[in-house]
Amino acid sequence: MDAEPPEGFEGEGFFATKLSSVIGMARKFSLWPLPFATSCCGIEFMAVLNPTYDASRFGMERNSFSPRQADMLMVCGTISKKLGPVLKQVYTQMAEPKWVIAVGACASSGGIFDTYSVLQGIDKIIPVDVYVPGCPPRPEQIIEGVMQVQALCEGESIRRRDMPEYKNLLESYGIN
Repeated sequence: MDAEPPEGFEGEGFFATKLSSVIGMARKFSLWPLPFATSCCGIEFMAVLNPTYDASRFGMERNSFSPRQADMLMVCGTISKKLGPVLKQVYTQMAEPKWVIAVGACASSGGIFDTYSVLQGIDKIIPVDVYVPGCPPRPEQIIEGVMQVQALCEGESIRRRDMPEYKNLLESYGIN
């Protein structure tokens, strides 16, 4: 799959475009996911990595199990309130820019577990970029969520993460 070149001027032996377009394209095709899988949605995420769905064609060639080397956090499954601080710590250890996908009903809203011990959506503790519905979601839905993150990466300004609005969003979650 060849990436379409960003908008710019091209001629024989040269191509000129904006730096933000090149960086957006590079980010789009080099997402390194950190799977935070706790239940059945994690199994569906594992299916995305098999040859049938082949997540490597979306730039997810390498799963990162270190937050410092990942730029896309995929929260798959039920998150208990006891596990919430751990998830928040993993999120804060990730370098900018970073994106979050809530995979499945449990990560998005607590799912069928409306109990005192289950967090009713990870957006209570960290900001979420894309929600993938389903219980559990099909691998095709997870791929669609990744493609939505790719669209965010490609269209995001280089300086968006330095803007006061973004800093206020993080402060609203208690993240500095």
